[in-house]
Formats: sequence, C-alpha cells, structure tokens
Amino acid sequence: MCVSAIDIREITPQEGVQYELEFAGKPEDMDHVIASSDFVSLHLHLNQDTQHTINAKRIALMKRTAYLINVARGALIDEAALISALQEGRIAGAGLDVFSSEPVNTNHPLLKFPNVIATPHIAGVTDGTSRRRAAFAAANIDRLAAGLDLLARVDI
Repeated sequence: MCVSAIDIREITPQEGVQYELEFAGKPEDMDHVIASSDFVSLHLHLNQDTQHTINAKRIALMKRTAYLINVARGALIDEAALISALQEGRIAGAGLDVFSSEPVNTNHPLLKFPNVIATPHIAGVTDGTSRRRAAFAAANIDRLAAGLDLLARVDI
C-alpha cells in the first residue's frame, strides 16, 4: 500500500522512512491527497478549523472507488454530504467509528447503507492504548503526590 500523510507540523524525513510514506504534506496538500487516495482515513482533532474538513467539495474530489474512514471525531465529516455521496454512488463506501452525535441513533441514515461499516467509537480501545493511558494516569498521580506540576489536568 502506498501511504500519504498530511500534518500541521513538519513530518521529518525519519518519520517518512519509519512509516514508509510515499508523500508527506501540509494541510494545503489535502485536496491532492484526497483526490489520489483509495482510502482516506481521518485522525485529527476537532476544532473550528477542522469541523467538516470532509465536506461536499472534498467528497467530490474522491475517486468513485474510494472509501472514507473516520476514527477521530464525527463532526470532521459533513454527514449530509456523505449520505448524498453514498446515495448517488459517488464513493465506494465508508468506515465510521464516530458520528456527529453520539451515541449514534440506531435509525441514523448512515447505518442503513450496505457499504458502510460502523463501530461504536471503539477504534482507540486497544491493549497498547489502555496501557499508555494507565501509565499516564499513574505518572500524573505520582507527580501530584510529589507536589509537582501535573502532566495534564481536567478542571470540572
């Protein structure tokens, strides 16, 4: 498989070799990557700038044989545009682990397509991820006990 990547930060030559990247680009290269890819997989955070990153315009760039995969945040995709593209056969299908509204309603139109695979926001649930999260939490507790600044904090 040929792999291309887009990131807001510079992808180092070492990372390019490590991940066997054919192309490494910046956000301004996204349309090129989307148009040339067989699988477009989203792995970015959601904010004002990234909401609906995949919209009708970008879906129109995709190959008819391409699949859209989202394992990041539901609102990265304009779901109405995706539904339209699937209804009209403009892309081959989608793999969705996240939706704009969660938990996803069992009557959601995207769940009705035979060429959509949906999972309940579990893509990040792996043994390795669980171990890293536990280690991070333990390190934060150790820092708190030692009177040090926390690595991360959520104020409620």
